[in-house]
Amino acid sequence: MALTQQAQVKPYHEEGSKKAQVSQMFDNVAPWYDFLNHFLSLGIDISWRKKTIAALKDIKPQTILDVATGTGDLAIEAVRQLSPQKVTGIDISNEMLDVGRVKLSKRNLSPIVELLSGDSEKIAFPDNSFDAVTVAFGVRNFENLEAGLKEMLRVLKPGGKVAILEFSMPTLFPFKQFYHFYFKHILPVIGRITSKDPKAYGYLYESVQAFPDGKRFVEKLTNLGYQSATATPFTLGICTLYIGKK
Repeated sequence: MALTQQAQVKPYHEEGSKKAQVSQMFDNVAPWYDFLNHFLSLGIDISWRKKTIAALKDIKPQTILDVATGTGDLAIEAVRQLSPQKVTGIDISNEMLDVGRVKLSKRNLSPIVELLSGDSEKIAFPDNSFDAVTVAFGVRNFENLEAGLKEMLRVLKPGGKVAILEFSMPTLFPFKQFYHFYFKHILPVIGRITSKDPKAYGYLYESVQAFPDGKRFVEKLTNLGYQSATATPFTLGICTLYIGKK
């Protein structure tokens, strides 16, 4: 049931595919995306990404696929911490990728990190291609969650790890109530004024509400074939890091 709900949440309207609408939404907010991420989270999102990449240090990955890479923040962090041979980022929003390529160029990382237009549900790489696969705040946007997770497992090498960072729902009183109010009423107003897209940050709240977080997502990973799946909440449960192995 949770998967059905998640798939039905769209940024704009009922007509048209979720994938097309998500792509349009991120194209619209791309110029402000990085600023809003850091501003609205008070910069905590940076530490979340650092912890996500740190969780891969034990396998020393040399080839990494960053799914729904956006502007490439997680890919850049992977290079900083892990010094891999190659990081490939894929995303369906070309505007986000363009912003990311500028960031890579400024950091002289273009030879190591390649950002490509790509669909999480049809990853254009052979089986067993990558030592690690990462996603930050992207899986809840998949049109077909199970299809995307299966593709990520397919391209992961045996013994490799997937690290998925995603928003989740806090449970601790009164933080839970404050979080709901901020996410539902304050954040969309700030996002609407700043990014000029009246729907994007309302969709953020709705998509997080519908996402099967915590134990439900761990069960989903396990059922799809991921081994030793775990969930580690960050910052009182605002987001959760999911780890799975192949």
